[in-house]
Amino acid sequence: MTERLSTEHLSISYGDTLIVDNLNLSIPTGKITALVGANGSGKSTILKTMARLMKPRTGGVLLDGKLIHAQSTKEVAKQLAILPQNPVAPDGLTVAELIGYGRFPYQKGFGSLTTEDLKIIRWAIAVTGMEEFQDRPIDRLSGGQRQRAWIAMALAQQTDILFLDEPTTFLDMAHQLEVLQLLQKLNQEEGRTIIMVVHDLNHASRYAQHMVAIKSGKVISEGSPTEVMTRDVLRAVFAIEADILLDPRSGVPLCLPYQLA
Repeated sequence: MTERLSTEHLSISYGDTLIVDNLNLSIPTGKITALVGANGSGKSTILKTMARLMKPRTGGVLLDGKLIHAQSTKEVAKQLAILPQNPVAPDGLTVAELIGYGRFPYQKGFGSLTTEDLKIIRWAIAVTGMEEFQDRPIDRLSGGQRQRAWIAMALAQQTDILFLDEPTTFLDMAHQLEVLQLLQKLNQEEGRTIIMVVHDLNHASRYAQHMVAIKSGKVISEGSPTEVMTRDVLRAVFAIEADILLDPRSGVPLCLPYQLA
């Protein structure tokens, strides 16, 4: 399948500081792509720019062959959704109300939710397993439940492409698995293209079919987990020495760091 999303000679800066220079990257359609790299490597900056939250310095992001930053916000919001780091909801907002915000790109003026909007909201609640929490305020949920609610809001946008910036940060192991297994389900059963920044390399290898290893705003390696999770790549990107083991259940490579390179 032809890639719908790519960058072309993309450069990104914060003020006068160049973070990413001349990046050419294609995101496989219908797969989970994990962006990995050390802190400050530029992976979140790349994700935000591809999701149209930041403007490039030069070059561009192409969505279906068109520059994404030249398209209207509402039109882009019908094609991709993003879950940023640590999103915050207004006090007292319920799960169902939060998910309803995902229908904003389809509303005209100050119109209320339509029958179709309500149908999609119910679907997003069901697919994320949030039925029993739909009337509960967001601030009364556990970390994993809260992340599922935000993902449900993104799903209510009915986009084929979903961006997530470190979706498991600050979650315990059980809630991390809860979120990652949900994303895997959405990819496998709904065919969503998912791009996420991931800190845990073993999570990236286990749940993503495509990995992009980034250092100083440049792609050092990209491909399947088997191609990216190698001792040489980990040494180049993270400056660590690691043993590479195979997951006994899935056969994907897992890393066991043992010292700095």
